This record gives sequence, C-alpha cells and structure tokens, in this order.
Amino acid sequence: MWHARERQRNDPISGCVRESSRTAQEERRRCRMIISATVGTILNQKGHQVYSISAEATVFEAIQLMADKNIGALLVTSEEKLLGVISERDYTRKVALKGRSSRETKVREIISSPIVSATPDHSVEECMRLMTSHRVRHLPVLCGEKLVGIVSIGDLVNWTISAQDAAIEQLKSYIAGL
Repeated sequence: MWHARERQRNDPISGCVRESSRTAQEERRRCRMIISATVGTILNQKGHQVYSISAEATVFEAIQLMADKNIGALLVTSEEKLLGVISERDYTRKVALKGRSSRETKVREIISSPIVSATPDHSVEECMRLMTSHRVRHLPVLCGEKLVGIVSIGDLVNWTISAQDAAIEQLKSYIAGL
C-alpha cells in the first residue's frame, strides 16, 4: 500500500513567503534570484508531493512504485510516522546483489536507518554536506515530527545551477549598467 501526500502549493513553509499581490510566476522568479536558499524555498517551488510505502509491503511493490512514479526513493511510513527510506540503491545492494527475492523480502528488512533528515530551514549547502557525509541521495524534510516533503541531490544541484545562472545574469546587468 502506498500513499501520495501533497501540501497546498500556496502554503509556503519557509523561505519565500508569498505576498498576496505577487503571482506564482513572479514569486518563482524572485526565489530563483536567491543564491543561498533554504530547503523550504525549494519545496515551495518544486512542490511537496511525497510518495510513501508501508514497511510491510514487499520490495517488489516498492520498486514497482518507484518505476511507475519515476522516482529513486520512497519514504517508509507507519500510521503517518516516518520509519525510514528505501531507495533503488538499497534494492541493488541488499536484495539483487545478495540473491534475495524482491517478491518475498519486506521493505522493513532493507530500509536505510538511521533516518537522515532536514528541516525547511536547512540551507542547500547544509543539505549537500549531510548527503555527502551520510552517503544518501534523498532527504526527508520534517517540521518536528511532521513530514513536509523530500529533496533529492538532483533538486539541490538544479537549485544551485539556477542560482548561479541568476547571479551571472545579475552581474551582467550590473556591469552593463542596467
């Protein structure tokens, strides 16, 4: 059994607090020009949808859901509580390479633990350091015990590239005297 959850798009959790006079497109443009952003800012831009699966589901069901949704990891939950993360990497290393059956192995048997997570107030740089030091590619984002989203290394790299592009354009405009 899997679940998809999404917060309201106009419900910012941190970072870019939307003023009622701004359109969503203007807000995204304004957020893109921030060089050092928080995870909350990224979630406000990309969305808060999270896919999760029960710890009692089979690894096969988890891999099938990841393939269907074109994602690399699922959050493992029980009664709205985050238990861990299962990723394609977990499947490869803990099931496929060990000759186990994905149809018989339960998600709870291979989830990554302890949980490495971030808050909406963590900076992009802090999250990159966390991911590097713990060798993970996905970070659940929590406000206290409440799950508010997930960010991947790809999300952080895309944000960094966009921020650098915006900074370059700002510098060009400044130099040109615009």
